[in-house]
Amino acid sequence: MSEPSVPPPPPYQPPPSPPPAGGSVSQNRSIMIVLSYLWILAVVPLVVEKDDREVQWHAKHGLVLVVAELLLGIVVGILLHIPFLGCLVGVLWLVVWLGIVIVHILCIVKGVNGQRFIIPGISQYADRF
Repeated sequence: MSEPSVPPPPPYQPPPSPPPAGGSVSQNRSIMIVLSYLWILAVVPLVVEKDDREVQWHAKHGLVLVVAELLLGIVVGILLHIPFLGCLVGVLWLVVWLGIVIVHILCIVKGVNGQRFIIPGISQYADRF
């Protein structure tokens, strides 16, 4: 008689790699990084994803950007009330605002791709928190 056939063992599957050191990886990491650079919505990832260091860095970086933009807006608001200078400042503010939006887009794209967009002065200040 013939022996019963036994199926071959499944191929070796290595165990899943552990999460990176320094905290767990959020399943919503991309969404949280995008929220980090949408002005005041940066508070959401800061509060929700306390264990993901990368999301925390981006949220803190986004909040420092918001504060810097608010301070710049206050200065521009004051300068707009100075005669003759106000018109020039108003036009320059449009160019600066476009640059701010571009910086936010670059931060989002780099953050979602696992990188960090370093802004001199602002990024170093965000690292203090």
